[in-house]
Amino acid sequence: MMDSITKNKGSMQKRITTLLVLAFWLGIWQLGAVWIGHDLLLVSPFAVLATLVSQITEGVFWSTVAYSFLRIVSGFLLAIVVGVFLAVLSAANAIVKALLAPFFGVIKSIPVASFIILILIWAGSGSLSLIISFLMVLPIIYMNVLEGILQTDRKLLEMAKVFHVPFHKKLAAIFVPGVLPYFSSACKIGLGLCWKSGIAAEVIGLPTGSIGERLYQAKIFLSTADLFAWTIVIVAISYAFEKAFLFALRRFALRLEKGDTRWI
Repeated sequence: MMDSITKNKGSMQKRITTLLVLAFWLGIWQLGAVWIGHDLLLVSPFAVLATLVSQITEGVFWSTVAYSFLRIVSGFLLAIVVGVFLAVLSAANAIVKALLAPFFGVIKSIPVASFIILILIWAGSGSLSLIISFLMVLPIIYMNVLEGILQTDRKLLEMAKVFHVPFHKKLAAIFVPGVLPYFSSACKIGLGLCWKSGIAAEVIGLPTGSIGERLYQAKIFLSTADLFAWTIVIVAISYAFEKAFLFALRRFALRLEKGDTRWI
């Protein structure tokens, strides 16, 4: 009972601290806007909030968010599937690992802007944010998962071999728990990177109906309030997806710790 009260009190204090910190920086923002006195350079948080509310009431707002969200998230999820698959192949076969090394080295070295221009030439702007998000996250997933597989406890694998443990049980009891911390770390990095690179691709490629297009329009019409409002939207949806994805990942890890192998 006391532990529950202490936990609730700690959670409440954390929320209060977060609100106070947020209020502090909003106050700094408001003071800066008043001091500069020009909405073009720095708009007040109240003006941004009013703009954001007016946008939310428009039907086109939700279709725009859905357009960018579906493509960027699809790129991220596709990078997970392909990255894990290639990491498993590389861990199992040294030739595959050697062949893929230059490919991922090139992806890591080429600037995002170069990729964006190439994709615009090859595939157009419709799937631009999906492909760019995929390419930016893929090396992170691949290298982290590969490292996790290579760092798997060899003694445990030898013991499993001696006792003729089936592959699916080795997968659930040895490989997945060993790789999961590396995979989680890769996802945390990739989640932020996919949104930054995906939105940047949209700003350059200007696919119709995307958030990037709305950001570019804000720049063309010198609407700082729209720019801030859409930036808040990007931060909000990326934060919400990140929290939901990492929550699901933690739930999966807890099930794994309890020996639940129904997912196999």
